[in-house]
Amino acid sequence: MKQTAAVNSIPVSPILASEMPDEGDRRVIQKKRLIRISVISVSVAIAVSFIARILVSLINLVTNLAFYGSFSLAFHSPAYNHLGYWVMIIPAIGGILVGIMALYGSKAIRGHGIPEAMEQILTNKSKIKPAITFLKPISSAIAIGTGGPFGAEGPIIATGGALGSTIGQLFKITANERKVILAAGATAGMSAIFGTPIAAVFLAIELLLFEFSPWSILPVALACITGAAGHHLLFESGPVFPMPDVAIPSNGALAIYSLIGVAIGFIAMGLTKIVYWIEDMFEELPIHWMWWPAIGGLAVGIIGFFAPHTLGVGYDNITGVLSGTWPLTLILTLCFFKFLSWAIALGSGTSGGTLAPLLTIGGASGAIAGTLLLQFFPDCGLSIPMAALIGMSAMFAGASRAYLTSITFALEATLQSHALLPLLGACTASYLVSFFLMENTIMTEKIARRGVYTPDTYEADPLQKLKVADVMSTKKPADIIKADYHIKTTDSLRKAVELMAKTGLETLQVEEAESQQPVGTLSYKDVLKSYQYQADENERAYTNLSLKRRRLKMMILSKQMINKGDKH
Repeated sequence: MKQTAAVNSIPVSPILASEMPDEGDRRVIQKKRLIRISVISVSVAIAVSFIARILVSLINLVTNLAFYGSFSLAFHSPAYNHLGYWVMIIPAIGGILVGIMALYGSKAIRGHGIPEAMEQILTNKSKIKPAITFLKPISSAIAIGTGGPFGAEGPIIATGGALGSTIGQLFKITANERKVILAAGATAGMSAIFGTPIAAVFLAIELLLFEFSPWSILPVALACITGAAGHHLLFESGPVFPMPDVAIPSNGALAIYSLIGVAIGFIAMGLTKIVYWIEDMFEELPIHWMWWPAIGGLAVGIIGFFAPHTLGVGYDNITGVLSGTWPLTLILTLCFFKFLSWAIALGSGTSGGTLAPLLTIGGASGAIAGTLLLQFFPDCGLSIPMAALIGMSAMFAGASRAYLTSITFALEATLQSHALLPLLGACTASYLVSFFLMENTIMTEKIARRGVYTPDTYEADPLQKLKVADVMSTKKPADIIKADYHIKTTDSLRKAVELMAKTGLETLQVEEAESQQPVGTLSYKDVLKSYQYQADENERAYTNLSLKRRRLKMMILSKQMINKGDKH
């Protein structure tokens, strides 16, 4: 009887078994490929840094043309325009242009970029259409430059990811390596805009890579460092959000900041639900989706007429809120109307980012909470700039669950090292609220509705942890096992699976590592035991936890009964 190969497998010559690299040679090959991927990632990061500068200049140009009628690349906030009622129409015109570009260019330019990149990573082998590389920044510059309440970071993340994916498709590399280059391009864009390379690396881990290994982290880290160098070369030096220096808080103040984080977590949860509720309302409209950004733009224009500070990128708003000098009425107005404008615009499917609006709304919420607490409890030891800082960070942590990114971004963007503990407390509190009460985040809700599952647990691969000896069958191999293909008891299951995949065999002969004598066999069914083993371990952990809880309840009930008996 002959061993049957796997279905649809291609017969492989036995000579390939001897040509398969051993563990040492494979590590050398992997390191060479790592160097290659790193060089490509750095090259992409250099290009993305210049694209980031071009995007910001393009936003400034469109803003100056639309609101001031001047041809200038210098930054001018649209809040100080003198257009009167005409300001209501400008965002709607920008929405019409974005809708036309989405219809005749690519529908993928709609949205804020990160969910779309996540979807391509999870479902399309990290392949993004090359057209997104130039359509996304142009459409975003039009949407933001005409008053859209978005930041430049979302579009540049999407553009950098598209460029990385496009470059990756030109080379003969694996889908995982292409994912690394995509993430490198995306996070290099964030680093180039904000000068926050550490936060950018964490963003890649938490929202794009879904793994942590040297083969992915090193290229991304090099790309983020390159992006940060591009920021210092092409943008202004110093922290992107300067603020007054903050002191180390007392224990009491630290507890209050953590409680503010809880409140921000609930706000982030409500904010996410409202954004997608508005998106659902647009889906019900009896008109073509091309016109939705125009309708959203009209709403942005009307709100901008009454609250001009809601128009445009609004990085200056974040700096103003962090200064701690803005009056409460101005912060309240900015918080409410910025959220309303951003939620409608984002729900309409126009092109823009989410990070800057979340930071603005969160910072304003934190400042409001700090101001009110100081009104009622003047000696509580709070600082309004610190409350605003932890508010903006906790909002991003709760809405996106990018926990480490939120903390490190606030530290890098402001250079306030004394804020570490308050940030840690507030972001942890907000994250806990989001994790327990919200199934999906603002980044994953859209793709979850399309049936795309986003990993939220990063564990070591069982195939890498377990050895062949842990799951093999100890029965003696029969003659049907081809001796040309064998595996050692000390080899990892991953190596065994790779050999099975290359040879098309479903069963391998297992040899003792020292004596090289046949001691058993390994089949696909045995490999599946590794996952069953891990599932059983988790089940035992839950069972033990449940038993401990039951014992604790029994002890409490017994104690209560004894106390009642003593009273009688």
